Amino acid sequence: MPSLKKAGLIVMACFSLFGCQTVSKPPLETVDYVDIERFMGDWYVIANIPTFIEEEAYNAVESYALNDDGTIATTFTFREGSFDGELKTYHPKGFVENTETNALWGMQFIWPIKADYRIVYLTEDYSQVIIGRNKRDYVWIMARTPQIPEDDYQHMLALIGEMGYNTSLVRKVPQQRLGDRE
Repeated sequence: MPSLKKAGLIVMACFSLFGCQTVSKPPLETVDYVDIERFMGDWYVIANIPTFIEEEAYNAVESYALNDDGTIATTFTFREGSFDGELKTYHPKGFVENTETNALWGMQFIWPIKADYRIVYLTEDYSQVIIGRNKRDYVWIMARTPQIPEDDYQHMLALIGEMGYNTSLVRKVPQQRLGDRE
């Protein structure tokens, strides 16, 4: 039964990611270029407008690895409800849809549906990123470290607002420092 429950959650996540809304705002502009190999690795979710599976996420980390065929092996892990909560792991697959910039992806949880995934802000040193969607329904602020300076967070939150997101829906994801983890 647990795998049936997990399958049901994935299907519900897809409906929330792909819903039937029409896009009335102009497309979100992506960054000019992403060095895809440099982008690979671990990204801590600092804040987001969460999907329903992320609403009680703690220590959320998105990890990317480049496959030989150019797709992105993705592992999304978090603890549910607390730092000691049940470990949840998902494995969507990323597809670079614009190889000129590498900043527009499709993220696939269930074949054949691909969710809109846009790298809309990236620091020069590849330490902080904002991932957005045209619908402005979900957004993720991520970093290579579990915490970022408050000034950096406020700057990225302001950028999200300028992109047309409702920033009152953004919530910080609880993260423990690496030394504080078990």
